[in-house]
Amino acid sequence: MAEHLTRKARRSKRHGRIRGKIHGTQQRPRLCVFRSLKHMYAQLVDDNQGGTILAVCTVKLDGRKLKNGGSVEAAKKVGETIAKKAVEKGIETVVFDRSGYIYHGRVKAVAEAARKMGLKF
Repeated sequence: MAEHLTRKARRSKRHGRIRGKIHGTQQRPRLCVFRSLKHMYAQLVDDNQGGTILAVCTVKLDGRKLKNGGSVEAAKKVGETIAKKAVEKGIETVVFDRSGYIYHGRVKAVAEAARKMGLKF
């Protein structure tokens, strides 16, 4: 009998396939996006060193908590903030990691806002 995977397990499998193909370096880090029901998270990761270069989330964006961190507007703010901080650190190009989520809605908003602020994918 065919085994039915949960929605979370299917996303996890997609994420594993994506991570097998992309790799972040110090000059071109991986922009990893995670979304939960209430918040949006984005971080730049150097896979060679195995560490996070910088991270931004809606839990504490610019020192304050957003009223609705699970909206497209909040995701745009996350994308703009991480791009601004990356450009300040001298990072201009990144590899986008959508973490198994479809490129739609909040994930798309983070990517487009980061591109608008000067990051190249």
